[in-house]
Amino acid sequence: MRYGPGHGAPIGLARVSTTEQNPDLQVDELTAAGCWKVWADRASGARDRRPQLDEVLEQLRSGDTLVVWRLDRLARSLRHLIEVVTGLDARGVGFRSLRENIDTTTAGGRLVFHLFEALAQFEREIIRDRTVAGLAAARARGRVGGRPSKLSAEQRRQAPGRCTTSGSSRWSRSAPCWG
Repeated sequence: MRYGPGHGAPIGLARVSTTEQNPDLQVDELTAAGCWKVWADRASGARDRRPQLDEVLEQLRSGDTLVVWRLDRLARSLRHLIEVVTGLDARGVGFRSLRENIDTTTAGGRLVFHLFEALAQFEREIIRDRTVAGLAAARARGRVGGRPSKLSAEQRRQAPGRCTTSGSSRWSRSAPCWG
């Protein structure tokens, strides 16, 4: 079989978080898994921009498979993982994780990944529901969110008639009057 971009090529991505760490273990396992080329990224997974990841994603063509040693080597969060793998799928690119034994080019792998997506959506909804409930409980106790007012109630009452410039009472023009 002829391997290369766009020819069903398994392409590997290794990542270590610091320059002191060594990606050799990951590179060796990715090579043993049949990756014809392996990129090694030396960047924190929390960084938004990872040059090697960007280059790998640009190189992948329909029919290729991106292979990683572990899921956390690709993405900084479950949400980011789902975004990357969904983007790959939309381009006809497969995804495979060696340690978790996930391969989106198979029916079982796609099922597992869809379960991840469902769990991530569930987690987002739970967080949103908790936030809404917490805000409602705080309001019921008389708490109001937001930044505390810089002006006292008396200053707010006086503000519209004080410090007007050219007939305008905009707060940005009135603020200097309060020191």
